Amino acid sequence: LDLLDRQGKYSNGFCHWPQPAWRRPDGTWVPSVANFTSLATPGQVGSGHTGLVTLLHEGGHAAHFANIDQPSPFFSQERAPMSVAYAENQSIFLEYLHEDAAWLGRFARNAAGRVIPWEVIEKHIRATHPYSVTSLRAMLAVPYFEKRLYELPEAELSVETLLRMAAEVERDIQGGAAARPLLSVPHILADEASCYYHGYVLAEMSVHQTRAHFLSVYGTIVDNPNVGRDLTQRYWRPGNGTPFLDLVKGLTGKSLAADAWVKALGEDLEHKLTSEKAEYEKGVAAGARVKLEDADLGMRVLIKDGDDVVCDSNDAGLGALCSKFSAWVGAKSRP
Repeated sequence: LDLLDRQGKYSNGFCHWPQPAWRRPDGTWVPSVANFTSLATPGQVGSGHTGLVTLLHEGGHAAHFANIDQPSPFFSQERAPMSVAYAENQSIFLEYLHEDAAWLGRFARNAAGRVIPWEVIEKHIRATHPYSVTSLRAMLAVPYFEKRLYELPEAELSVETLLRMAAEVERDIQGGAAARPLLSVPHILADEASCYYHGYVLAEMSVHQTRAHFLSVYGTIVDNPNVGRDLTQRYWRPGNGTPFLDLVKGLTGKSLAADAWVKALGEDLEHKLTSEKAEYEKGVAAGARVKLEDADLGMRVLIKDGDDVVCDSNDAGLGALCSKFSAWVGAKSRP
């Protein structure tokens, strides 16, 4: 893991696998090797939040590909029938934990070990939930712009036309000029990521449907072993041997639909605050099911800063790695 920003570092989180996971014909397990990045800057206000979201997102990709258990490394490749929606379903599912009051109540602690106050979570929900539909509109704007772009006759292609189309899509979908201009979205500018962004929309649909399923069946998601088991067996283990829509239906029992997402967007603010506070209080009371010093992920973790190794779980375990990394970040944040 390379989690802090620095001069010259690629300015976007990503995850890749020098070694894919697979099982040989004799039953021997070949574990994956995953590298991923985040972009936190110690001492910069708000950077910790950005770094955490990226860590969870890329960690979701890593967990997915580490648990593919098929008789060939070709099942551990981002090739058809694996889709953007399938891959991003896994990362966004874990990313959503940073907004889950049940997760924050269990795990969000400051340097002194004190739990995050409910008032901080409440303030965040009040500031963001009434406008959450704007994030959906921003996501939709990208594929709608790409649709218009790739349907445009080549003879009509010009800088002026692109700028005009982008402005029109922003107006029609987002209601006006976007805070992040469409033509600054890197997926539009890079040929390997063209016609990619709609996958995020489909993935968000599946994440909300998956969360709704777990809550209806188990009542909880955070620290629930049943959730980990179902994700592993239904979503992760098949790799690209099963299409995305079949995976979602296989786990949730329903075809992919936007119902759960629309319901979440339309939830009354006060109702959301009441339910999230109840989950927060349960989380604080319960604490983590597994203490950090006892945690064993069954893998080796190295945290690096470029070529420099900051800490290695092989030295003294995951708990010691986290303590050493925390101290290293703290030293970097001081003037």
